[in-house]
Amino acid sequence: MESKNNNLVLGFVVLAVFLVSGVKSWTGEIHGRVVCDVCADSSIGPEDHVLEGAEVAVLCITKSGEVVNYQAFTNAKGIYTVAETMPESDRWDACLARPISSFHDHCNHLGEGSTGVKFTYNRPSGYFHTVRPFIYRPTSAPTYCI
Repeated sequence: MESKNNNLVLGFVVLAVFLVSGVKSWTGEIHGRVVCDVCADSSIGPEDHVLEGAEVAVLCITKSGEVVNYQAFTNAKGIYTVAETMPESDRWDACLARPISSFHDHCNHLGEGSTGVKFTYNRPSGYFHTVRPFIYRPTSAPTYCI
């Protein structure tokens, strides 16, 4: 009986040591913005505005080779965010962010060069990576743009 108790105590000690010192966690964050280029002039001006509710997908490959897919929507400031906490050994290695859709009828045509952004994620834990803005355009520019 005493030997079983000793084994049980030893098992708890090993488990506690593993939990305290074994696995280091890592936290990463990716964010970006989605904008409506009203005049379709490839420059941000006073007529342009952010798009709330635009959908963005972020696909990441971890250091261990796992593929993780995230879906995000922009907030009132046109910003989407993807964040994750995982073991250091499974942290993101490379990612692809790409726009999926804009739910705004007046601005739902994807601008040139906004098909997606591939990047290596080499930030330490607790830091973020900013993706360049994705641009949508209207079907036709308003007359004041001409």
